[in-house]
Amino acid sequence: MQRRTFLQSATATTAALLTQPRFVSALDVNNPFRKEIGIQLYTLRNQIDNDVSATIRKIADAGYKQVEPYGFPNCRPMIEAAAEFGLNLHSTHFDSNSLINNNDGDDDQFDRILEQANDVGLKHLVVPYLPDKFRTSLDDYKRLTDRLNKASTKAKAVGIQLAYHNHAFEFKPMEENRCGYDVMMDEFGEDMAFEVDVFWVAVAGKDPNELLRKLAGRVSQVHLKDLNSSVQTPTFDGVPKEAFEEIGDGTIDIESIMQVSAEIGVKHAHVEQDQSPHPIESVLQSLSVIQSM
Repeated sequence: MQRRTFLQSATATTAALLTQPRFVSALDVNNPFRKEIGIQLYTLRNQIDNDVSATIRKIADAGYKQVEPYGFPNCRPMIEAAAEFGLNLHSTHFDSNSLINNNDGDDDQFDRILEQANDVGLKHLVVPYLPDKFRTSLDDYKRLTDRLNKASTKAKAVGIQLAYHNHAFEFKPMEENRCGYDVMMDEFGEDMAFEVDVFWVAVAGKDPNELLRKLAGRVSQVHLKDLNSSVQTPTFDGVPKEAFEEIGDGTIDIESIMQVSAEIGVKHAHVEQDQSPHPIESVLQSLSVIQSM
């Protein structure tokens, strides 16, 4: 991935918008995601560790409208900085060990998380990741869906939507050529939602728009990020750092994903770039492309 300054990136992406066929159909002027675009703050984790207030101020000044923190409830400085600079807070990735690794049925930790989420006005809690040992078989996924279904009903009762964020491994074929995501789609109850990360869907060799339409009415949020053209798909066990591109520089049609997401009633969209040598520049470039669509 080549280093680009923000101004150079903006110029290049504007030119691309004028010449590339996949951008010929502009987003509606009132597209909710372009107007209220968010950012998953994990992208800026190193900058946040250094100076959370200055980092959040930069993204607010650039035009981001909402943030999705990570590590809740241990992310109070991010939440306070978002409030200080006028950024909305609807969703967070949270410590979901209380659900994933809850063999004894003790709900106390999750109950405390729900209470803390309500205290700061959160409406969405997202399971961010499933460790290896909890996804060795379809039965593992069935146990997971049962636990998340019960938790989502409890969350709904206090006004919070529980969702699951995918990577590529959920799409890896297992027994009878089914995958973990098949189990989720079949067995998640009506109170459980999906946060669809379109990058990882593409890495798994799937069409993000096809998946979004299949999940119409069940997707609470999307993560927007782009994929370097050198990546051979499908792959299910991770990708190199160079696989992550700024929006507009990769192979994923983010504009059509935003259109489809709006059509099926998705509430929020967040820019994310798991890896970048220059994260601030990257998220500013991605924002400039979205604002130009």
